[in-house]
Amino acid sequence: MADVSEPAAPVGPLVEVDDVADPRLDLYRALNDPAGRADLEAGRGVFVVEGRLAVERLLTSAYPVRSVLVDAHQAEVAGQLVAAARDRGAPVYVGTRALLAATVGFSLHRGVVAVAERPAPTDPARLVAEVVAAPTGRTRLVAVLEGLNDHENIGALFRNAAAFGVAGVLLDPTCADPLYRRSVRVSVGHVLHLPFARLSPWPAGLDQLRAAGFLVAALAPRPPAGGRGRTLGQLASSLAPGGPPAAVAVVLGAEGPGLREATLRAADVVVGIPMAQGVDSLNVATAAAVAFHALTDR
Repeated sequence: MADVSEPAAPVGPLVEVDDVADPRLDLYRALNDPAGRADLEAGRGVFVVEGRLAVERLLTSAYPVRSVLVDAHQAEVAGQLVAAARDRGAPVYVGTRALLAATVGFSLHRGVVAVAERPAPTDPARLVAEVVAAPTGRTRLVAVLEGLNDHENIGALFRNAAAFGVAGVLLDPTCADPLYRRSVRVSVGHVLHLPFARLSPWPAGLDQLRAAGFLVAALAPRPPAGGRGRTLGQLASSLAPGGPPAAVAVVLGAEGPGLREATLRAADVVVGIPMAQGVDSLNVATAAAVAFHALTDR
């Protein structure tokens, strides 16, 4: 019988680069210029992944890898990473630390950076449907973000969401880009394995979650007494074990302004985390981690 297996993808080349002006490095230039990078990455349909651990997670993700740039030392000590990139058909460029720093605009930590293709935006209805359809014996959780414009907070929140088994993240139209370099780095690459989508219109889009069976729970420092107000412990206790898995959408706002009044009104419940006297808020990624743990630890 003839062999009908598909041919193996060609192995990506290992290329030494010694000229900062080399056009093959164009996608790596001036990573410390946010405005310029936003225009370049949007125009070229790419995003950047910085750091060895994050690049390792990129190489196990579904994102197509355009290329990887490493310093000469990392080419030796991170041989498995280099081989994995080449096995995916991506060229690996190797240069001195000085060349990398001159190219990206700063001293590159751990000397590893990659460029990947940016996907088309995910349909939020599809994301929600896939979360609902996935088999699970635990609470289904999605995180919903409003107004988060700090890239490091978004990265930390994605890392916490991955740690506690959150199934997906929905962002309002004003949130910063989860695939921005600093977000990916702070998430340690977990953003590359956690589905996310923009939810619009806002906050009316929360009705999509409610229609899919999710309880929409807005996190706020001071929930209303009685009525829709709950402590986090009360909400967790209401998710009775032994029944069908619950589904909760945890809605989180930016530090400082918090959630808008319209968003609080659109939620089913408003939930607070009890704190010591004199303290009324947490970093948003920390608050998210506390909530995720409480709602999955049953």
